[in-house]
Amino acid sequence: MFKYLISIDPLGLMYGSAGAFLSPENLVGRSGAKFPPDAATLAGLMFSINKINKEYSQEILRDNLYVTGPFWAKLNNKQNFFVPIPWHKIIAKKGTREWEIKNNEWYLDKNLEKLEPDYRWQTITSWETAAQELNKPKNKPDKIADNPWKFVSFLHPKIQTTQRCTEDANGLFLENSVQIPDDVCLVYLSNYPIENGWYKFGGENHIVEISCDKLNLRIIDILNQKIGKSFALITPGIWGSNRISHRQPHHNNFPETMQMLTDKPVPYRYRSQGTLGRGRYAVPAGSVYVLKEPINKPWWEWDETWFPKEGYSLKKVGCGLCLPVEIQGVN
Repeated sequence: MFKYLISIDPLGLMYGSAGAFLSPENLVGRSGAKFPPDAATLAGLMFSINKINKEYSQEILRDNLYVTGPFWAKLNNKQNFFVPIPWHKIIAKKGTREWEIKNNEWYLDKNLEKLEPDYRWQTITSWETAAQELNKPKNKPDKIADNPWKFVSFLHPKIQTTQRCTEDANGLFLENSVQIPDDVCLVYLSNYPIENGWYKFGGENHIVEISCDKLNLRIIDILNQKIGKSFALITPGIWGSNRISHRQPHHNNFPETMQMLTDKPVPYRYRSQGTLGRGRYAVPAGSVYVLKEPINKPWWEWDETWFPKEGYSLKKVGCGLCLPVEIQGVN
């Protein structure tokens, strides 16, 4: 199981783009914006560091390293980090709504006032009692939150060819950077530690300060919950083969998905041993699944064959990490 909480504290801006290149004729907003960096970014950093320090052999890390995220936390309370709110919960400043299952279909009472979510994250410890804890958002400002970061775009003129730009004198590269409040850090989980220090993380040579702490036992217990018949992703999920992506695992020993509540897919790509991996689309974090039969074991014990394998299993980069949810109408 995950043993360490790794926090990322930016020393200035962070890179917030999926890598889209914008020409002078095509400077459009935040094209390609993607933040926070996936857990694979941390895994790649740990492999690179170990090549120098050689605390563990590359074979040990390749076969045994597991990381997951991204999450975020307040610097003064890193262990109680924020995870995505499941999509069946609509939590707004005016109140809350919940999707439920009626007649084997998703149902939301249309007679009630329509709400748009104002909050996208909740603390990991509030997951255990989410229905009671989050039903009055005005009274729970410390347990729910929206994205704490802001995108800041700026132009780099005449960047070298090796940094993804043309040699044209008018060539411009628009960097989608992210500004994070001073009291906020990104959070990832790992079963191997990383040495505290300053590192380049997330693209464009931005520097961050990384700290590694042992993961609180209470958090480990939450992550070790059996999944049951309904669950929500707290990290992006990629299912299928290394060539085809699906919305859910397609294996004989994985229960049939009866209902699913999700948003549009998100781009996903990772590097393996210096090689750029295949571009994929992932089911976004917060997506909710309702299964025909329960999975009576936590995500950590899921069959690794349920996950695509590109060099190594995507389970090792926290693909589809999930927690059980209670949905009205699901027995």
